[in-house]
Amino acid sequence: MIQLQGVHKNFGKLEVLKGIDARVERGEVVCVIGPSGSGKSTLLRCINGLERYNQGEIFVDGTKVDCDAPSIVSIRTQVAMVFQRFNLFPHRTALENVIEAPIYVKKEPRAQVVERGRDLLVKVGLADKIDVHPAQLSGGQQQRVAIARALAMQPKAILFDEPTSALDPELVGDVLGVMRQLADAGMTMVVVTHEIGFAREVADRVLFCDGGVVVEQGAAREVLNHPQHARTQDFLRRVLHPM
Repeated sequence: MIQLQGVHKNFGKLEVLKGIDARVERGEVVCVIGPSGSGKSTLLRCINGLERYNQGEIFVDGTKVDCDAPSIVSIRTQVAMVFQRFNLFPHRTALENVIEAPIYVKKEPRAQVVERGRDLLVKVGLADKIDVHPAQLSGGQQQRVAIARALAMQPKAILFDEPTSALDPELVGDVLGVMRQLADAGMTMVVVTHEIGFAREVADRVLFCDGGVVVEQGAAREVLNHPQHARTQDFLRRVLHPM
């Protein structure tokens, strides 16, 4: 579904991605872990064309990600993204946030999209919040609206950029629960996360990134339970057993 070959990304003189090679198969859940500043979020943004990569190639379902090509619009509708800070429209209700893109980007009939939007908000446990604005929702509820908004585009894959890091600890479980449901339903997902327990339980594979490169990757339980690289071992020790 997603393939990256020798991907480099610079911000001026700062090289953030230094030759990333990775694959995500259809229906697979891949968790990307690593310290802050290792290029994880930039990697996601390059996959759906929010950032322009400088070298290498990225393919989504066989189509090259090229910000200058007409196909980039299609890729952005096929690969949805859930952000760390929700990015909801504050002046629109939960339902209005969910239906905006299918109506105005994909030009789908409003009545059809509204029905889908209501169903999705029920699916993420927000049946009683359909007409509520983001300011009246908790962080966890806002993130579940954001997930419903991503699903409303009927994407082939969803990218999650640290979807629980801005949440109070007691709200994290609800969001991870929705993500588990998506994984069980076969959604292709790339998840940048610090939730090692979620990665161990849900991910098919894990990529450990540091310094703009993939240091180690493999089956989730192998990487997380038996890391081979010293840098991976040190990172997991610090995350799982903080002083």
